[in-house]
Amino acid sequence: MEEKMSTGIPEEYGTMVFNDKVMRERLPKDVYKAIRKSVKSGSHLELDVANTVAAVMKEWAMEHGATHFTHWFQPMTGLTAEKHDSFISPTSDGTVLMEFSGKELVKGEPDASSFPSGGLRATFEARGYTAWDPSSPAFVKDGSLYIPTAFCSYGGESLDKKTPLLRSMEALSKEAVKVLKLLGREDVSHVDTTIGSEQEYFLIDKDMYLKRKDLLMCGRTLLGAPAPKGQEMEDHYFGVLKPKVSEFMHDLDHELWKLGVPAKTKHNEVAPSQHELAPVFETANVAVDHNQLTMEVMKKVADRHHYACLLHEKPFEGINGSGKHDNWSMVTDQGENLLDPGKKPGENTQFLVFLMAIIAAVDEYADLLRVSVASAGNDHRLGANEAPPAIISIFLGDELQAVLDALEAGKPFEAVAKEKFDMGAHVLPHITKDTTDRNRTSPFAFTGNKFEFRMPGSALSVADPNIVLNTAVAEELRRMYDKLKDVEADKLEEEVTKLLRSMLLDHKKVLFNGNGYTDEWIEEAEKRGLYNLKSLPQAMPRLVADKNKKLFTDHGIYTDAEVEARYEINLENYSKTIHIESLALQEMVRKDFTGSLVSYMKDLTEEALQKKSLLGDGASYEADVLKKLDAEAASIGTSLKKLTEDTAKAEAMEDELAKATSYYETILSDMDVLRASVDAAESLIPEKYLSYPTYGQLLFSLR
Repeated sequence: MEEKMSTGIPEEYGTMVFNDKVMRERLPKDVYKAIRKSVKSGSHLELDVANTVAAVMKEWAMEHGATHFTHWFQPMTGLTAEKHDSFISPTSDGTVLMEFSGKELVKGEPDASSFPSGGLRATFEARGYTAWDPSSPAFVKDGSLYIPTAFCSYGGESLDKKTPLLRSMEALSKEAVKVLKLLGREDVSHVDTTIGSEQEYFLIDKDMYLKRKDLLMCGRTLLGAPAPKGQEMEDHYFGVLKPKVSEFMHDLDHELWKLGVPAKTKHNEVAPSQHELAPVFETANVAVDHNQLTMEVMKKVADRHHYACLLHEKPFEGINGSGKHDNWSMVTDQGENLLDPGKKPGENTQFLVFLMAIIAAVDEYADLLRVSVASAGNDHRLGANEAPPAIISIFLGDELQAVLDALEAGKPFEAVAKEKFDMGAHVLPHITKDTTDRNRTSPFAFTGNKFEFRMPGSALSVADPNIVLNTAVAEELRRMYDKLKDVEADKLEEEVTKLLRSMLLDHKKVLFNGNGYTDEWIEEAEKRGLYNLKSLPQAMPRLVADKNKKLFTDHGIYTDAEVEARYEINLENYSKTIHIESLALQEMVRKDFTGSLVSYMKDLTEEALQKKSLLGDGASYEADVLKKLDAEAASIGTSLKKLTEDTAKAEAMEDELAKATSYYETILSDMDVLRASVDAAESLIPEKYLSYPTYGQLLFSLR
C-alpha cells in the first residue's frame, strides 16, 4: 500500500489546486497571459478576463466536488475566516443554474464589524470587502472552492495580515531591484522573499484532551504536577515514530500534498509527544497561506486519528514549548538567491551589500521584530532555555564573521580551506566540515543561504515577522541606494566598500555568535544597548514609536491609523487571553480539583483512623500526607481568593496598556502561586481521585 501511494505522489500533488498548470491548460492564451501579467506586475484584471477565469475556475471546482465558494481571508485574529456561498442560481422554471461571475471572484462583502479592528470600524459600520489575490492559487477543500483574498474595511483600511504582507513584498522588491541595477544587474526586474515555516506541534489522546478544561479553553495546561519522566533522557528527539503517529503523519502529508503544500520533513521533537513538520521554501505570500492551511489540516487530520493537535507555544510546564522557525531569503526573477555567499564571500560584493542591509535592519528594528512575535503564549516560551532569548541578535558563523572582521580592518579576507575529518572507520566516508556551526540559541541565525528567525511561536501567523523583515530591509536598501546612486561608475566599488564598513561599525553590536542562554549574555546585551523586551506589554509600545510608525508609513505598509489599530488589538487580545486563563484556572480549582482533594483527604482520614484503632500510633504516613494536604489546601484557598479579586480589578481597567501590564505582572503571578500549591497537592493524590488526566497520562499515552 505504501509503495503504491508513494509512486503516485507526482500525480496526487496539487490535484485540489487551481494552479498555474491548470490555468495554462484550461484558460484561453490571452486570459492566461493577463493573469500572469497581473501576478508579476500587480496590474488589475479587466472584468471580462475575470469572468472567463471565474467560469473556468467554477467548472474545475465542480469537477472536484465543490458546490460552494468562499473568500478565504486572514483577519487580525491570527486565524483564517470564511463565508460560503453556493454556485446555485434559481431559474423561473423551478430549477437552478450553477453560476460564478468575475465580480463574485474578484470581490466579496463579509461583515467587518465583528472582527478585531482596533477602532477602525464601529460596530454599526458593518460592511467590509474581500479582494481576490491571484498570486496565491485557489483550491478545493471540503466541498468548497477557497479563494485567497485580502480583507479591508468599507473605508479601505487593512483589517488583515495578507494586505500588509503583499505591500511589504512589493516595497522590498522595489528597493532591491534599484540596488541591483546600481550594481550592474540590469537583467533583474523583480525580487521575491521566500520563506519556509517549520511547524512544531504536540499530539495527545483526544479523550484525555476533552477532559481538560484548560486545554479546551486555553490551549495550554494551567495546572498539573510534572510526570516522573519528562524530556531529560533526550530519547524522543528524532526517535522512532510510533505506529499510529506515523499513520497520522502519513495521512497529513497526503492531505497537504493534494492542496499543494510542499510538506517535506517530519520527525519527533525534543519533548514527549512533540513533533515537527517542515515545508519546502515558497514565495512568502503563498508560504503564509500554506502555513495557515497546514495548522488547520493538522487539527482535522489529528481529530480523524483520535488525537488532539496542540499548537500553543507552551502547552505543558517544565518541558519544551513549540516554535515556528521562519527561514527567510530573497530570490530574483532570474532564480538567484541573493543570500548565497558563493565560494568567495569576501569578494562577493552583491552578497555583502544585502547581508549588511539585513544586519542593519535587524539592529535598527529589533524592537519591531520582537513585537512581531509577541503573544501571551510566546511570552512563556521565549528565554526559557528552550528557545531564543527575548534579546534579538544575529549569528553569522565563523566564516562570515571573519569576512566582516577583514572588512572592518580594511584587509582582504583569506579563506580557510574546508576541513575534512575521518570518522575512524574505513567503511564510513570522509566528511567535509562546514565553515560554520548552527547556533540553536540565536534568534536570527545565518544557515548557509538564508536566515532562520527562530522567535515566532507555533500558533503565530508568520505574516507578521515577515512584514517587519521585508519592510526593515527595504528601508536599509533605500538608504544604501540614496548614498550610492550619484557615485561615478569607476568609484562605485570603493564607495560600496566604505559604506559597508561604516554600516558594520554602526551595527556590529547586534552580532553575537555565542550562547544566548547565559546570564553573561544578558549582561553583555544590556551593555551593548540591545532591547530585552520580556513580555508583550513591555514590547508593544515600540510598535507605535515614532521611528517605527515612520518606517511603515514611508513604505506604504500601514497608515498611522492602521498601526494604532494593531497596537490596540494586540494589547486587547493579550488581556483577553490571560483573563480567560484566569477564569478557567479558577473554575478547574473550584469545580474539579477541590472535589478530588476533599475526597482523597476524607478517605485518607478514615484510613488513618482505622489504622489507629487497630495499631495505636501506626498511621504516621497517612497523618503526614494529611498534614501536607491540609497546608496546601489552606494556601490554595488564600491564593484563589487573591486571584479572583485581582482579576476583577484588572478587567475593570480602561487603559489597554495598563490592563495588559496588570495581567502580566499581577494575574500571571497569582496564577503561578495558585498553581504551585495545586501541583504540590496533586503530586500526593492518586490518579483515581482526579477528574482530569495527569501530565504522565497526557504526554506518554500515544501509541
